[in-house]
Amino acid sequence: MPELCSRGARATDNPNPTSPLQKRPAAPRRRRNTTAARSRERPKREDAIGGVDEKREALKAASVELEEGRRSEGPMDEHDSGGRSCDKAAGAEEEGSTAPLPERVQVGGSPVYRIERKLGKGGFGQVYVGRRVGATSLTERTGPGAVEVALKFEHRSSKGCNYGPPYEWQVYSALGGSHGVPRVHYKGRQSDYYVMVMDMLGPSLWDVWNNNSHMMSIEMVACIAVEAISILEKMHSRGYVHGDVKPENFLLGPSGTPDEKKLFLVDLGLATRWRDSSTGLHVEYDQRPDVFRGTVRYASVHAHLGRTGSRRDDLESLAYTLIFLLRGRLPWQGYQGENKGFLVCKKKMATSPETLCCFCPQPFRQFVEYVVNLKFDEEPDYARYISLFDGIIGPNPDIRPINTDGAQKLIYQVGHKRGRLMIEEEEDEQPKKKIRMGMPATQWISVYNARRPMKQRYHYNVADIRLAQHIEKGNEDGLYISSVASCSNLWALIMDAGTGFTAQVYELSPYFLHKEWIMEQWEKSYYISAVAGANNGSSLVVMSKGTQYLQQSYKVSDAFPFKWINKKWREGFYVTSMATAGTRWAVVMSRGAGFSDQVVELDFLYPSEGIHRRWDNGYRITSTAATFDQAAFVLSVPRRKPTDETQETLRTSAFPSTHVKEKWAKNLYIASICYGRTVS
Repeated sequence: MPELCSRGARATDNPNPTSPLQKRPAAPRRRRNTTAARSRERPKREDAIGGVDEKREALKAASVELEEGRRSEGPMDEHDSGGRSCDKAAGAEEEGSTAPLPERVQVGGSPVYRIERKLGKGGFGQVYVGRRVGATSLTERTGPGAVEVALKFEHRSSKGCNYGPPYEWQVYSALGGSHGVPRVHYKGRQSDYYVMVMDMLGPSLWDVWNNNSHMMSIEMVACIAVEAISILEKMHSRGYVHGDVKPENFLLGPSGTPDEKKLFLVDLGLATRWRDSSTGLHVEYDQRPDVFRGTVRYASVHAHLGRTGSRRDDLESLAYTLIFLLRGRLPWQGYQGENKGFLVCKKKMATSPETLCCFCPQPFRQFVEYVVNLKFDEEPDYARYISLFDGIIGPNPDIRPINTDGAQKLIYQVGHKRGRLMIEEEEDEQPKKKIRMGMPATQWISVYNARRPMKQRYHYNVADIRLAQHIEKGNEDGLYISSVASCSNLWALIMDAGTGFTAQVYELSPYFLHKEWIMEQWEKSYYISAVAGANNGSSLVVMSKGTQYLQQSYKVSDAFPFKWINKKWREGFYVTSMATAGTRWAVVMSRGAGFSDQVVELDFLYPSEGIHRRWDNGYRITSTAATFDQAAFVLSVPRRKPTDETQETLRTSAFPSTHVKEKWAKNLYIASICYGRTVS
């Protein structure tokens, strides 16, 4: 899979590739399925690189480069018909090595244990029953002297042990003794394995559900809800989020013991800090679309999109866990293949709380509504969430199917009595703005920047044969193309007098993008300044002189190529143009772009919260593009701070012709425009 570099002019089938008035008939192109939201790249791809001073050196140094596809999920051997979910991710490995386990274990001053049956394995190790050798008391079930314990092994060569003991050890040390988190009694290394000695627990909620004909009573699930919320509250109060909340990770206590109805949350391998340990402040927001942490079926949409984990993600995963236990199935189960994560995330975002909970009691819908609309750093109202289920669980705690002592304590700690905290009592509260707003829609997205008064002109619904006429007239009036877009295979042109360009050429091509023509223009010191693609696979590429760019590279792929973008950032390139054609993406990156930093916001609806957070930190939108599934925004920090940093965005069903004139009156001019996925 080579990366293509520019060189001198080449022979081409084009009769006149540099002509600014050249027009090509659009040819239909087979549409392809979009791949996973976390930026999986397929083997077939087109990318190119060019420059003035560096292009020949780049050609000499060019080497064949393999862009491996990234698999964010774990093993995809699940038929997703209600069995254990195997699609865990985030650096998850199965067993780090096939090295044999020791027959007996003694670590950290522990008694000697003989390894017996295997309890399970996951992304961060494998768990066995350990029986104490020479035990004098056969009745001790829990604690450091228990006859039977759980032994968790992780091989020293596994990804989680690259720098010593597993990261999970740190988390258990920080959370040890927290409500609902099992204690680690001993830990240490023996031979090639890191070993934790923990209390034996009972069945998982998945086991209980599976052994009960895939059913759970409403009261049982409501009790699970209030106790799980209290467990998460305690964990969150210690500064951690779990990162992989699901039925398999909630375990009951050992059968036949006082703890058999007590709920525990296990597997802390994906836990992360939401609160900085040194400052006590919330961690900073970020989005890395190539990073996924969690289990596909239960992960929050923010986890799918690679956003920094926070408390809202645990609660959203808990909501999906509860609905699964109650209904026996989630609407996004059944997807298979390499783009499974993409399809699941898309379905989650398109499924309203009303639809998800259509056969559930109202408190479950209310809980889902609350948690999917939490802001990144918002403090969850745990006591309120618990109170939602007051009318479902029985009044006598002693006969409830799940021990809810933790939930009871939480209610009293915040000064409320059970049943007193009802949503209806807060009618005077201001309505809260929703984060997960609206339903999927397809609209124009336009971005406006404050500029000194200048002349700007727009054309929309332009057919191929009319492009030359509009561009020639604009050039005669001293205008150059600053932005292009497409809707329904018709073009939109934005031309203005403030580009700083000295010359401009363009090509309308049936290819997305036409590599040979672009490379010829690079040789003539033209750089891509605007690009658009149509649903039929054709493209409109505009290249200009007078830009500040020193070198360019572009990539065409079947999914948003964040992994490639991240690689190019490290090489000093920044995104300067983007486009889509059907479900395909084209991203142009340039050296000398005048930015000091750059980030990406990618969403299946419209990343309103992310954009506003970036704005607050000095970023401004510099490129936009959208397919029918996703919208992408590139935000940058300019090296030279503009006098007026005002920026506004609009989403409109029709081309925003009337709105543009209103913006012009306030000296706000179109900086970027595209058509694709938003929300109604």
